[in-house]
Amino acid sequence: MPARKPWLQEVGEALLVALIFALFARTWMVQAFKIPTGSMEENLLVGDHILVNKFVYGPALDRLERTLLPERPIRRGDIVVFKYPEDPSRDFIKRCVGLPGDEVDLRDKVLYINSRRVEEPYTYFTDPTTYPESPFVPEHYRDRDNFGPFVVPPGQYFCMGDNRDNSHDSRFWGTVPATYVRGRALLVYWSVDVPARRNRQIAEEPWWERTLDRTRLIGSRTRWGRTFRLVR
Repeated sequence: MPARKPWLQEVGEALLVALIFALFARTWMVQAFKIPTGSMEENLLVGDHILVNKFVYGPALDRLERTLLPERPIRRGDIVVFKYPEDPSRDFIKRCVGLPGDEVDLRDKVLYINSRRVEEPYTYFTDPTTYPESPFVPEHYRDRDNFGPFVVPPGQYFCMGDNRDNSHDSRFWGTVPATYVRGRALLVYWSVDVPARRNRQIAEEPWWERTLDRTRLIGSRTRWGRTFRLVR
């Protein structure tokens, strides 16, 4: 009978396997992401912690794999996490509204795709003013409320925030390359209502104080009603 491994060695090997699996899952299957801004309100709130399905847009090797595994192409209306084209070290989250070849046209805050009006019950507007497409209006406001028509290039996606009056998106910095898309937002696993100022204070604390403060917030600031809410 082979000699039994020392207890410490068995625990070490188990932890190593768990770590390898966690790294694999994070790289290829699912990743946690925190909503840092209000660009997706009121669908996703600042302080929402979500899980991102990184597997769904993965390329299938053959027809059998495509049938058995939950993989599919990006669709209009998907909320996607992607590398910000102007700074790939940062991740953004927006709603994909235009696919490759689509003609995107925004008229007086109303979205048209291929000359058809898109019903968007998820959109949220904070500014009642609609700025006209005029050279006398600052470019930012012109593009915010009136944009296009613009044809999405091959291999690219046009993405916008649900909070249309307060979103830095494809209207201002262009389209998202397909290779920059990390995955689709899946669900909110935790949501905490912490003012931005308090978040900055916590981030500057030593790690042990930061851990204690965030632990206290679980009970006092958690939005329990948003827990395990599917992202749509």
